[in-house]
Amino acid sequence: MIHTRLKAALLSALAALAGLAACTGTGTGTDAAPAARRWQPQPRTAWQWQLSGKVSLAADVPVYDIDGSDSTAATVAALHRRGRKAICYISVGAWEDFRSDAAAFPEKVLGRSNGWDGERWLDIRRTAILRPLMAKRFDMCRTKGFDAVEPDNTDGYRNRTGFKLTAADQLTFNRMIAKLAHDRGMAVGLKNDLDQIPQLLGDFDFAVNEQCAEFDECARLKPFIAAGKAVFHVEYNLPPSRFCAQSGRLGLSSMEKRLELGAWRAPCPTAVAQNS
Repeated sequence: MIHTRLKAALLSALAALAGLAACTGTGTGTDAAPAARRWQPQPRTAWQWQLSGKVSLAADVPVYDIDGSDSTAATVAALHRRGRKAICYISVGAWEDFRSDAAAFPEKVLGRSNGWDGERWLDIRRTAILRPLMAKRFDMCRTKGFDAVEPDNTDGYRNRTGFKLTAADQLTFNRMIAKLAHDRGMAVGLKNDLDQIPQLLGDFDFAVNEQCAEFDECARLKPFIAAGKAVFHVEYNLPPSRFCAQSGRLGLSSMEKRLELGAWRAPCPTAVAQNS
């Protein structure tokens, strides 16, 4: 029989450990999942990326990347019934005046325009403000049933944001974003931010890239492929004949899209179906 004082001490210690575990969560409703249980898209996985218009389910591909706010749980469920995985597009480094939570962002975190109407860069150093806001967005993605998150605008430090952001600031913010996704059991992709791939490869499950062929940068994404992680890639100004051969050699999942990112796509023939 355990001595009463010893039993009390053990119970107290267990309670403390439970409290510590609870404190390691990020935001509300976290559900941390080991990496082995998260979806891990493999190189050459075919995909569709649609951020405007009604989501078309016509593309016969295993992965759909769609707008998290505009898409419904019913759309995600419809994709799952067809054996598709669903990626939740969310802007994390820029404020958008058309989002339902736009008023929750204080003026002090809003910087210069990022070149898109109604969008301004965020001061990513203000993690105490931004972390709970992003946590709510990621909660939304999980509640709708998404398998992964595509966080956009994760390279503010390379742009004229109105803030003196450093590479270290960006690394801290991007890792926070990756943890928010992982704590909710979702995979997460690194959007562009090629310079920080060596430091962030271990934090992200796949990459999303725009125009690496046009700017002769696709080889910089090789670490993701070498690690068995998909690189979802699009070009806007080049036809497939100008980049598919290189994409095939590198193992990228490539297609041509129009800038508005509607349903139209012209994929490279090298991408293969894979949704495990």
